[in-house]
Amino acid sequence: MKHRLLLFVITLLTICPMTSCDNKSDEKPLKVVFFVHGVLGDQSFFDSAQRGLDKAEDELGIESKTIEAGPDDTQWEAALTDAANDEDYDILIAGSYQMNTFLQQVAPRHPDKKFIIFDAPVDYDTYDCENVYSIVYKQNEGSYLAGVYAAAMTTQKIDGINSQAIIGCIGAQEIPVILDFILGYEQGAKDTNPNIQIIRSFADGWSNPTLGKQIALTQYNQGADIIFQIAGGTGEGVFEAAVEDTHFALGVDSDQALAIESTDPAQAAHILTSMMKNIDNSLYRAIKLHLEGNLTYGQIDSLGIAEGGIGIARNKYYEAITPSAVKALVDATEEKILNGEIVVQTAF
Repeated sequence: MKHRLLLFVITLLTICPMTSCDNKSDEKPLKVVFFVHGVLGDQSFFDSAQRGLDKAEDELGIESKTIEAGPDDTQWEAALTDAANDEDYDILIAGSYQMNTFLQQVAPRHPDKKFIIFDAPVDYDTYDCENVYSIVYKQNEGSYLAGVYAAAMTTQKIDGINSQAIIGCIGAQEIPVILDFILGYEQGAKDTNPNIQIIRSFADGWSNPTLGKQIALTQYNQGADIIFQIAGGTGEGVFEAAVEDTHFALGVDSDQALAIESTDPAQAAHILTSMMKNIDNSLYRAIKLHLEGNLTYGQIDSLGIAEGGIGIARNKYYEAITPSAVKALVDATEEKILNGEIVVQTAF
């Protein structure tokens, strides 16, 4: 009997040695707060970020909470400060140039916490932000592909495409990040057709679809048959105009055709492709690297086509309407960007 008891104890120690067997159930999951300076539901920028958090919850076992601060920009700084002070979190995530000024003030006050900002870096030279990881995107690369695509498509014999080599773009504001999109788009279009005409407009706002529709209808009336919208909620009006005027649009940040097809299939059918800023992939990647102990806080990562941070949507709408020669041109252009044959201009 003693021998059997001794054997049982040895077996237990072999299975779970006291020095190495932890109670995994006692481990606390990583807690992440996503601060939205606005609201979800844009089917683009913020929603893409939320998808990344949702994926990290499902696949990496984190806990996440989203705070929607609302559209009043006078409340954002106080709301971010409150979130940083009051919330129980390991990492706080915020996005865009509208938050970096506030975050570089807040993060140094919480050296025991970590912060991630996407689509704009903090100023590491001026502020003590060693606990902040910054993600920026080479949106100019993806927009170059969008410009090549639009320039090639505007000469095709397709219903909704006229005989004029004219395309358009509408930005929310004339700021560096939007200009980075536009420079890439215009360069790609002109490299494809040096004689193409590009109409450039700014809406001076992110949440005015009525104005976006008005500007788009004006551009369509001037001969454009494809408009690249880089305008957040304002860009929803561009899609409305595309349906009304039976022309086309290009989406931004997310695969916007697939995002809206369940609620408005008519609009989805008029979005030829989208220049995707894969915020979801980049945030999932950052959280995974943090869990592995490999996230480089205190630094900026610039993600382009090579890193999966940027691309264009090759969805069912793209596949159905795009001629094979245009698809081949886009694919070849992407390879040239990757191997350095094409260097895309930037506003930065």
